Amino acid sequence: MKIKIPLLLVISLLWLFISCSSRSSSPVSIIFDTDMGPDYDDVGALAVLHSLADKGEANILATVSSNRFTYAVPCIELINTYFNRPYLPLGAPGKGPYVLDSRPQVWPDSLVTNYPHTIRSTADAPDAVDVYRRILSVQPDASVNIITVGFLTNLAALLHSPADRHSELDGKALVKKKVRRLYSMAGRFPHGREFNVFSDTLASITVFNEWPTPVLLSGYEIGREIMTGLRLVASDIQNSPIKDAFRICLKVDVDGRESWDQVTVLVGVRGTQKYFDTVVGRMTVLPDGSNTWEDDPNGPHEHIVWKMPKEELTYLIEDLMMHQPHQP
Repeated sequence: MKIKIPLLLVISLLWLFISCSSRSSSPVSIIFDTDMGPDYDDVGALAVLHSLADKGEANILATVSSNRFTYAVPCIELINTYFNRPYLPLGAPGKGPYVLDSRPQVWPDSLVTNYPHTIRSTADAPDAVDVYRRILSVQPDASVNIITVGFLTNLAALLHSPADRHSELDGKALVKKKVRRLYSMAGRFPHGREFNVFSDTLASITVFNEWPTPVLLSGYEIGREIMTGLRLVASDIQNSPIKDAFRICLKVDVDGRESWDQVTVLVGVRGTQKYFDTVVGRMTVLPDGSNTWEDDPNGPHEHIVWKMPKEELTYLIEDLMMHQPHQP
């Protein structure tokens, strides 16, 4: 009897080790689509994505802009460079919204002045749809998560893109074959009007009517409750474009900034289970850019609802935003 107990314990521990080891630890492949420029939670979101990549949880395939604002792509590139990934493919829409925040655009000017980058203007970036098609065509089937925290401009154009040198499939078929899930910061639930959706309403209608893979939506009502940036600005971090953007903007937003985009990146990489519950149904975008929601267990969309206490989630997200790049 004295021998059986430790043997059983050893066998149990061995089984547990084998079981855990057999689980996939591969990073999640991500294409990140942002309207960098109208707001600066996009800066925090890209920092979260690079933090998760440095932890081995994400494989960033590309970072593209849905906004034609002049400094959108330069800001994306300089953040990628700060995190030692200057090689990431960049892209921007050939046509679509050119949107500025109603507040003075001081932080993009400051970042492009003080941090290294090679692209001088968003207009110089490659076409985003071509970038999507080139990258998706060589990925394993159903392997890519697309995280969009801006306008749906690029994704609507992708769906309607024809076969080309990258793939014999049209856009919708290519997405259906290669994309696992779309994660989108879009909409208000159960109904309302949200900036990303109405800024390019026609594109939003196209995407949420036609997207051929599962869609998870992070609504306005979630990110508005998660205020980040104060700990980052108070930290001793030096020479960081992330801190600089928040430091400049929090002179006005003295209580911190809502974290709509950071939430979407978090669940786009780690999934929802630990952080949120979800409701299944269908979001419909109306011609005025507002949206409605209908619960439907067989619907094509899900939106997240609260699970983890917001204080705990806020701290976790800001920790990721404060991640500093590994030294090369």
